[in-house]
Amino acid sequence: MSIRQIVKRNGIPVDYDRDRIATAIFKAAASIGGTDRGESERLASIVEQRLESMYGSESPTVEDVQDVVETVLISEGRVNTSRAYISYRTQRAQRRESRADLAASTFNNIPYKKIYDVLCWNLDHGCESVAALNRIIEKKMFGELVAACEKRYLSECRAAASNVLDHIDDIRVIIVAGPSSSGKTTTTIKMMEQLEAEGYVQKAINIDHYFFNLEDHPRDEFGDYDYETPQALDLDLINQHLGQLLAGETIRTPHYDFQTGQRTLEVHEMSLASKEILLIDSLHGLYPDMTAAVPDKNKFRLYIETLGQLRGESGEFMRWADHRLMRRMIRDSWHRNHKPEETITHWHYVRKSELQHIIPYNVSADYLVNSAMPYEIPILKNKLFHYFPDAMAQFKDHPKRQDAYIRAKRVFDLLSPLKTWNEDNIVPCTSHLREFIGGSRYEY
Repeated sequence: MSIRQIVKRNGIPVDYDRDRIATAIFKAAASIGGTDRGESERLASIVEQRLESMYGSESPTVEDVQDVVETVLISEGRVNTSRAYISYRTQRAQRRESRADLAASTFNNIPYKKIYDVLCWNLDHGCESVAALNRIIEKKMFGELVAACEKRYLSECRAAASNVLDHIDDIRVIIVAGPSSSGKTTTTIKMMEQLEAEGYVQKAINIDHYFFNLEDHPRDEFGDYDYETPQALDLDLINQHLGQLLAGETIRTPHYDFQTGQRTLEVHEMSLASKEILLIDSLHGLYPDMTAAVPDKNKFRLYIETLGQLRGESGEFMRWADHRLMRRMIRDSWHRNHKPEETITHWHYVRKSELQHIIPYNVSADYLVNSAMPYEIPILKNKLFHYFPDAMAQFKDHPKRQDAYIRAKRVFDLLSPLKTWNEDNIVPCTSHLREFIGGSRYEY
């Protein structure tokens, strides 16, 4: 094969992968009832041959590849699939334009400086890429990296606490929010340790107990339940209880059992004294309807995200959502009795909800904490890597699970050249990684 790379729309070259072409064709075919993955791979091979004859060893652009795909589909008599592919391509272009408009309107709210600081920190500590992590492991310096990562993360939690102290006369509620598996609970604990050292008392309200009964959640075509939307929570009852707590009343919160999917009302008695600060740890904490009963001046909003800047062998950075997916695959297996493969298939709900109900509201946060620690990735690989080949094989030919296949393959490709680390005892018992792999000193 003479084609080694293609050029993305931003001008950055990335490794060429025929499987991506096959998957795009298969998704287009599946949208009109197609089920033959093998035929999509045959068509992708023809596309590759056309590209090689046209470009030789030069690198075509993404648009060039898509143009050839359309031509091949038509020449091979796949007219309906071609129409579906063109429609999909047009929709993607419209979404890119929409995102560009949004980015232009919220430029000052995107944490560019924070992301740049993370990249600089990684470069300073020699952990900016898969190859760099491999060198650290080879040189037996992994322990030093663990200590440095934990120190940086703790300093950010303490800085968040300092921000609360600067406005402590008004603050009655601290909201710790962020997308799934970003490390909200441990961040909350560490921040409150600092506040308690200054004489302030925290009291947490567990929002997870406000889920409706599982049978009341909507199902999709696969029979899956959606925990990820804020509407899966009893928002009216949450606001009722928040108002009562701030008024000095005693409430009884529900109790939700994730094993059975059932909640029991009026279980946990709770009240808030005048000098106590109420803590809300929830991925939907910044969603306006979650805390509508609390005046803005009485809230401190903390946002957590895995803002990792780790470059893979292909030159692309690891996606923040993929980092969190791996964390959640482990946690779901012991906390919610889900198989790791089930977490992969469920992740489209997670991302849909994040993009709709979480990320748009991060601009209202008062402080941002980066919870990504580069040393996690070799440890997560040791625990999870063996699941991805099976997931890829399971979903590759499934027309309605192509999102799961793409996700699994992307993580597999990133992790493949990375060395593993199989000794969990190197992770401190106070680390927020313990929130996902177990063995924490903290109670969750």
